[in-house]
Amino acid sequence: MEMVVNCAAYAGGARVANIPVEEISEVLKTPDQFVWVGLYEPDEPLLRRVQGEFGLHDLAVEDALRAHQRPKLEEYGEGFFIVLRTAQRVDGRIELGETHLFVGPRYLVTVRHGASLSYAEVRARCESTPRLLKKGPGFVLYAVMDFVVDHYFPIVDALDDALDDLEEQIFRGEPDRTAIESIYDLKRDLLLLKRAVSPLVDVCNRLMRTDSPLIPDDTRPYLRDVYDHVIRINETVDTLRELVTSALEAKLSLISVGQNEVTKRLAAWAAILAVPTMIAGIYGMNFEFMPELHWQYGYLVVMGAMGAICGLLYWQFKRVDWL
Repeated sequence: MEMVVNCAAYAGGARVANIPVEEISEVLKTPDQFVWVGLYEPDEPLLRRVQGEFGLHDLAVEDALRAHQRPKLEEYGEGFFIVLRTAQRVDGRIELGETHLFVGPRYLVTVRHGASLSYAEVRARCESTPRLLKKGPGFVLYAVMDFVVDHYFPIVDALDDALDDLEEQIFRGEPDRTAIESIYDLKRDLLLLKRAVSPLVDVCNRLMRTDSPLIPDDTRPYLRDVYDHVIRINETVDTLRELVTSALEAKLSLISVGQNEVTKRLAAWAAILAVPTMIAGIYGMNFEFMPELHWQYGYLVVMGAMGAICGLLYWQFKRVDWL
């Protein structure tokens, strides 16, 4: 994939022209135009070139080069540097990527790393609404954030479905190892999503409250909508994490109950077998003076007594559901 996905100039809510990176500074000399640049895993020379065109801060550029940043919002002069974590489900597992946004009075630069969908859909949606696009980079920022956040919803729904299946698996008595491994896989996915979503609450809150002219007043309601979505996703993830913890506790409790049932049965049979063992032990001591040894009915009486006592114990344990 090319590192420069798109680079275009906009004015009055419409695309004016596609431009090379080297001509950005010339385009910015024209009033009432802004530039939207989309990059995918750029190398350092390209990003330094973009830095020179827009005057981006060194620290922000270093973060964009290294990636592996947590979601955050930083202000550098008149511009913002925003980090978002993107998420995709690949072969049933969550993979996270990053999008770094440089937002200034007349530009917006998106830098994508890792698992991330193309923002061509976002660009097309913005260009189809000139009335909103002419609000400038602030509206484009909203559109990108809305696109990223909306793609969390299918992942949350998939994790919710996985939890439902897991609960059925637990109470059907599936093998313990399989269920517990599934629980930990689900907990890991929820933790990854939590790390991506939770910091966005603060990012959206700061964007709504900032007095920067980059966020016009008529753009704030759109950002508030993103904020509401982030809050909802964050709460849903917290709820799912609690349910997964409860599912693990339920599974461990079921295992403990099963072990207790086995222990009760073993204890009951041990008590039953202890009676004939004790009696046989007594008569196996080989004392010379044991009168009943010479009694004609001694054997029958002892065997009958053993059988009666064992039968009584069996009935008692059966009655209390130990057998």
